[in-house]
Amino acid sequence: MLLVFAGYFFLKHGRSVRAPATQRIKGKRTVCDVLRDIGPSAESRLTPAFEEANAPYPPSRVALIALKDERQLELWATDNENSTWMRVHSYTITAASGKPGPKRHEGDMQVPEGHYRIIGLNPNSSYHLSMKLDYPSAFDQQKAREENRSDLGGDIFIHGKAVSSGCIAVGDEAIEELFTLVARIGKANVKVLIAPNDLRKGPPATESTVPWVLDLYADLAKEMREFDAPR
Repeated sequence: MLLVFAGYFFLKHGRSVRAPATQRIKGKRTVCDVLRDIGPSAESRLTPAFEEANAPYPPSRVALIALKDERQLELWATDNENSTWMRVHSYTITAASGKPGPKRHEGDMQVPEGHYRIIGLNPNSSYHLSMKLDYPSAFDQQKAREENRSDLGGDIFIHGKAVSSGCIAVGDEAIEELFTLVARIGKANVKVLIAPNDLRKGPPATESTVPWVLDLYADLAKEMREFDAPR
């Protein structure tokens, strides 16, 4: 069952980034294989950052905040529901297609913006390793219905390498660390916020006047205040 699941996301990811068939054939390793073969070195790089942030490893919950304009993916962690979020590390986004503004339809090359969850771990990605987001979310689908939009696209991932077709690429070492961390604590304990820019520091880096987009940014800005401005 695990191999079938991994193969499903492998095929979906291959289509989403339009990789040639020769690049999509990557083997049949499992998440457990990654934890065994890559996990120790990934955690040896990651745990010192947790120690420096005075954050427990593994944490009980993790937040990933992607800032498109700054090209940064922040890693935050907490030990329980009542604890303060601690900033552990910030990764450089090596590639993210499009510009500030939400994704609206298939082929617009936009990285989505909003609140997302990780719903799949792909150990056989063409881009080393990848984590699938739940785009289009219920919010994305609702706004599409209101605007009579269809074909919203999908297969949005955080992955390795430095290429993007609507996904967030962070390089191989970074995805090894994030993939291992998420596999350790469970996908349900991870939330992902994707914003046009750091809304803790200023207004959105887009001139959109669409009411629901402005409401989305206000909601993101409010939630991001739970996380202190980067040090």
